[in-house]
This record gives sequence, structure tokens and C-alpha cells, in this order.
Amino acid sequence: MIYLDNAATTWPKPKEVAEAVAACIEAVPGTPGRGSHQGARQAARIAFEAREEIAALFDVDDATRIAFCGNATQALNTALFGLLQPGDVVVTSSWEHNAVVRPLHVLEQKGVVIRKIPPTQEGPLDLTALEEALPGAKALVLTHASNVTGAILPLQEAAALAARHGCLVIVDAAQTAGVEEIKAFWGLHVIAFAGHKGLLGPQGTGGLYVAPQVSVKPLIFGGTGSRSEEREQPSFYPDCLESGTLNTPGLAGLLAGVRFVRTTGMEKIRYRESELAEKLRTALRKMQGISMKGEKQGQLQTAVLSFTVEGIDSNVAALWLEEKAGIICRAGLHCAPWAHEALGTLETGTIRLSPGYFNTDAEIEAAIKALHQLTQAF
Repeated sequence: MIYLDNAATTWPKPKEVAEAVAACIEAVPGTPGRGSHQGARQAARIAFEAREEIAALFDVDDATRIAFCGNATQALNTALFGLLQPGDVVVTSSWEHNAVVRPLHVLEQKGVVIRKIPPTQEGPLDLTALEEALPGAKALVLTHASNVTGAILPLQEAAALAARHGCLVIVDAAQTAGVEEIKAFWGLHVIAFAGHKGLLGPQGTGGLYVAPQVSVKPLIFGGTGSRSEEREQPSFYPDCLESGTLNTPGLAGLLAGVRFVRTTGMEKIRYRESELAEKLRTALRKMQGISMKGEKQGQLQTAVLSFTVEGIDSNVAALWLEEKAGIICRAGLHCAPWAHEALGTLETGTIRLSPGYFNTDAEIEAAIKALHQLTQAF
């Protein structure tokens, strides 16, 4: 098997991740904040160290501003429903994942006004159009990189424009945390992250950073292990956003994954993934019948690329690649219909390849050979 679906979830994980999850299950008999016995203290230590590592990744001074939840979608829902009220104006891009699109749709029905920046031929985000849309807006909600094309949006520049208008910046960093640089001091008020992608942790982990000057209303209420005598939800972080039992084995794996990223170096990981992706791009551009999607000269990209094959349904092509060549990729709309509207592929979808740090050159060469065979098979 050649796994090229790392944009969905990275695989394989560093061996340290599996070891940390197993060790937690086998040797940590407790839950963070639930008791003062040894097992509870061990579990609390895992959660604390995971917060510290992620805070360091985002250059955050106060690790208590990192709140954990099950995934980036839950994190984004927490931020959007916890910050926006009827009558508020939100600015967003045409490249958002359904983790943003669907909550915004619900909020729009409740009276929130959505201003979507239209796609442009020059790049993934028209900064002039963005600045024109910002006056009067409460929040800018922006993916850091498209999960369909890999295009990296100019987050730092967009945050600077938002700051001029006193606009909150909510970032979907699901595709970039652990691979691309993200700094809270750029003027980012909320950063939602997925643990199972670039951070190399297990599925079922994720969370959000909330800036000190921002207060997000909880989406879920309940046990936090603190202030149990009070009916009111605790108001301090991270407890206010962490009702219910944390996924301690998952956080142990996430901790190991983030440590692997920081020890190896994001620059090294990014370079390797980009190198493999560029080999695929170069080969695909030369193949007859292949149409690359979302590529622009000089555009910064993650290791994600999308394409269609003339005369072949994208899902049929992906199935052929798996059955005939053992290549795992993803076809369809990738939970991002706005992006496919912008690309003109809403009806057809695309085939997405996303190599990861642990792919080999030999695997990429085998994938290129199989892709060439695919163009000849139909």
C-alpha cells in the first residue's frame, strides 16, 4: 500500500505516538482533574505537557489558553457559536471546509451576516476585496490552507488588515498546524487545530487557542473537575471550554506527535513533504488528459494537489488506483463545496494526492507510474 491521503489524516504515525497511547492506557489509571490520587495526577501531567507543547508551537505564553476537544470541527463550532450573535457580520473565504461552512450556515439562519470573498485568478485570497469587506465585521474566519488544492492563504497579511478594523481573527489551522508556521502574535484570536494531521497525533484529538482578550462562550456545559460545588460553568481557561472527560490516551499520543514535530523541525518536515509533492506535480503536468486544479505561478502550497482525468469519474479513478496499484488517495468534494465551486469542479470532484513526511521516493515513483497507467486504461 502507498498511502497518499495525509491531508485527511497522517499515516503512519511516529512509533512514539503509538507507544505513548499504549503506555497511557496500560499505566495511567486516572483522568485529569478528577481526584488527587496518583493516576489522576499522571493524567493531569499528560494534559498539561500537551498544552505546553502546543502553546510553544503557536508561540503562546499562557498554555492555559489552549483548550482540548475532539477535533478541529468541534473547536471551530465552539469558537463560532461562542463568539457570534445575530446581527454580527463575518467575513470568510471561498476555500473554507464544511467545518466552517455549515456552522456559518446555521448562524446565518439565526441572523449572522456572511460576507464571502469571491475567488480570484491571481491567488487564493484577494486582499483588496478582503479589506473592502472588513468594515463593520466582528470576525474574519479563515482557513490557513485549502484542503483541496493546498493553496496557503496570506494569513499574516489578512490578520493585519483585520486588526485595522478591530476585527477578530478565527483561523482554521487543521491543514497547517505542525507543518506551516503559525504565530498567535500575528493578531490571531482563535486558532483551531486538528491533532491527527500535521501534529501527527491520534484521531479524536484537537482543540483551540483563545487569546487572553477574547472570551468564548462554552458550547458544552458539565463536569470540569473544578468548582464542582457551583452550578455555573467555570469562567477560567481551559476549564470553561473542557466539559467532560478528556481523551487522555489521545492527548498522550498528541504530546508525542507534537514533540516529534518540534524535535525533527517543522522546516525539515515541510521541505520533505514539498519535495515529494513537487515530484508528483511535475509528472502530472506532463501527462495527457490530466488537468491540475487550483495551481498558480508562485503560489505557496502545502503538500496537497488536486486534479481530474479527462473522461474518468474522479471516484472511479481513485478506486482504480487503489485496486490496481495499492495507492490510497481521496476523490470527491473533500468536505469543501465552496472550494469546488471556485474551481468549477462541484459536479465532478477531484482526485487529491497528499504525500506525507514518511513517504519514500520509491513510493512516489510507483505512484507516478500508476497514474500514467491510469490515463491509458480508459
